[in-house]
Amino acid sequence: MATPDFVLALRAKIGTDPLWLPGAIAVVCKDDLVLMVRRSDTGAWTPVTGIIDPGEQPAAAAVRETLEETGVVADPIRLASVDVSGEVVYPNGDRTRFVDLTFRLAWVSGEPYPADGENTEARWFPRDALPEMTAEMRTRVDAGLSDEVSARFKTSPPD
Repeated sequence: MATPDFVLALRAKIGTDPLWLPGAIAVVCKDDLVLMVRRSDTGAWTPVTGIIDPGEQPAAAAVRETLEETGVVADPIRLASVDVSGEVVYPNGDRTRFVDLTFRLAWVSGEPYPADGENTEARWFPRDALPEMTAEMRTRVDAGLSDEVSARFKTSPPD
């Protein structure tokens, strides 16, 4: 996974200290299918995820990440959830938490493939036959698939 330049610049100043980063998660739907990717770093199945660039609108980041990672064009439909990830500790010792904004997106065009090397697979799954994923990620996917009008959020501390 390529680390964005702005994160590298921050890391040069703060070292491995905890860093809060905004993240966009795209739950892309095509009829009764859901787009999922298998991450090249962990092998885990997830929806499309990515870091929101400085000054970028969060929904635009979800659209951009979907296109960059899978070749699929999608439109944002709604904000589904706002959540804080558990702490992520990278092999080099960098510590991060993500303020994740999960969006539901609607497929417009394109068939998925692992477009940028961040994933080894990209494909559609039936809503009722999604691959195994972490409980944290499953919560985000469920929020994206729900028909709720308002976004879900927590008031309890993150794990």
